[in-house]
Amino acid sequence: MEIRASDGVRLFAEAHGEGIPLVLSCAYCTTHENFRPQVDPLVRAGMRVVLWDYRGHGRSEAPADPTAYSMDQVVDDLARVADLASPDRPVVLGGLSFGGLASLHLALLRPERVRALVLVGSGPGFKNADAQARWETMVERTASFVEKNGCAAFVASKASATLVGRDPELPAAKAAGRAIAAQDPRGLANFGRRVSGPAASVIDDLGRIEVPTLVLVGELDEGYHRAAEMMAARIPKARRVVVPGAGHIVNIEAQEAFDRAVIGFLQGLAG
Repeated sequence: MEIRASDGVRLFAEAHGEGIPLVLSCAYCTTHENFRPQVDPLVRAGMRVVLWDYRGHGRSEAPADPTAYSMDQVVDDLARVADLASPDRPVVLGGLSFGGLASLHLALLRPERVRALVLVGSGPGFKNADAQARWETMVERTASFVEKNGCAAFVASKASATLVGRDPELPAAKAAGRAIAAQDPRGLANFGRRVSGPAASVIDDLGRIEVPTLVLVGELDEGYHRAAEMMAARIPKARRVVVPGAGHIVNIEAQEAFDRAVIGFLQGLAG
């Protein structure tokens, strides 16, 4: 389905099944296809699974104007997806990496619309100025690379493990890679420089999140362990799950373990 953002940008989304509405938001530079493996198992478990693409990503429109990209706009985009997918009841927001941060922002902005959170290989942003500067430098390297070399080259680069997982031969990884490679490099670059790079931290607000929260991280995703521990400690109703043998793209690398953890958490909400 197509959703119109508040500024008229066309956003792609698709919904599957009935039951507890779960909106899944992907990592920066990836697309809704990264969460394709979760659709059938979660629908069978009684969920309404909603996948979507940020502006500048996947099948959503990629505005050429850099001013069309901001964190506030992307959070509003996510809110519109949630409202269309489930206008009458709160949704579960799930997100990997940047998708988790976007979900946190919406949960703080519109708590009445959020039933629970699933934060995967994610963090609440950086409070330390030096850490924030290092993050923005890394995002700029990504933006510059895709502008210069294209998205197919990005998938084939050493960044592959953080895009499709550590086993690129898995069918789900190949499908995710094809979708990433087909994107507009300018959209990804604009998004990185204007949204994911400078995104504001919510560290000091984590204690205000009152909904049940699953904090999930891969055992080998060492860059996110500290953030996972922090979120699990500061969000009152959070619990942390570490998936053995998995890296950043845990939902593809360790699909069964990931699905089991998420389904158990979501079914607990219904109980």
